Amino acid sequence: MDDLDQLAFENAPMGLALTEYRVIRSCNDTFAQMFGFEKSQLLGQSFRLLYGTDQEFHQIRDIGLEPLKQDLPYSDERLMQKSDGSHVWCRFRARTLTPKDPLARIVLSFALIENTPSGPSLTPREREVLMWLARGRTSKEIAQVLNLSPRTIEDVRARLLRKFKVKNVAVLLARLAGFGQGGPAS
Repeated sequence: MDDLDQLAFENAPMGLALTEYRVIRSCNDTFAQMFGFEKSQLLGQSFRLLYGTDQEFHQIRDIGLEPLKQDLPYSDERLMQKSDGSHVWCRFRARTLTPKDPLARIVLSFALIENTPSGPSLTPREREVLMWLARGRTSKEIAQVLNLSPRTIEDVRARLLRKFKVKNVAVLLARLAGFGQGGPAS
């Protein structure tokens, strides 16, 4: 990488990382700072470090594989864990350099949607359900993916709405995305 390329990579306004089979091989300072680490603490580490649970880490792996296999970029929004255990809501984008084996080498970008955690803390189950709600999944679809009953998912959804004092999932997701930052929904 020449000096200008390196300068652009290091000073990009978003977190950038290159992974090989979900292990961080390179990242910029913005990425490290976003998650509360020194760059040297991340290199050679599994991306598992940035997820609340093993289950979240494993479930998220296959979500964007189909577009990547077709040499298309993949994008979503997700809760990521910082070094202190707190969570941040990020816009995530990925492009594989190896479409036949998408996880072999991927370039990732992360942009904070919300710079500070807001609202109540979430249980691992609530984070998991919220992740799927952000992808537009219904309670029934989430229940199938998580091997739970739709009623259980509905209970978690209701708990999330109460915790964040909002009337529906659309308002909840908008609030987490940084829109509608005012007080509780009326």
